[in-house]
Amino acid sequence: MPTITISSVIDAPIDAVWARIRDFNGLPSWHPRMVESRIEDGKAASDIGCVRNFKVVSGATIREKLLAFSDTDHLVSYSIIETPQPISNHTATLQLRPVTDGNKTFAEWTATFDSPADQAEAVAKGMGENVFQGGFTALKKHFAG
Repeated sequence: MPTITISSVIDAPIDAVWARIRDFNGLPSWHPRMVESRIEDGKAASDIGCVRNFKVVSGATIREKLLAFSDTDHLVSYSIIETPQPISNHTATLQLRPVTDGNKTFAEWTATFDSPADQAEAVAKGMGENVFQGGFTALKKHFAG
């Protein structure tokens, strides 16, 4: 089971970063690889168990289920339930923590999943670089400008 952990320091207060990313349905508003998103079945984006259905720039559709959400802990956890990638048993968590030296934010995005052995490394690399680091890079640019 591959495990990915990508972290970054964002030059902005935790409350500002959390306000930008906290909406489980809001990926297209801050992540450059996501182009449209909707929550299925009329549920709220903060309802545990809700499913976001979104498209990425390649045109692929992905469905993810919200597992945990906390404004207090600045945390969102979810699982991929449908993707064209060879992934199963996926769980990911995006969490923010304050960096008190300079009023910055430490962001960490982790995931575990199952994948065929001959594809696991490529899937992990793509998820880490394109999704996780790509999101952090976009956040850094947003708060720098």
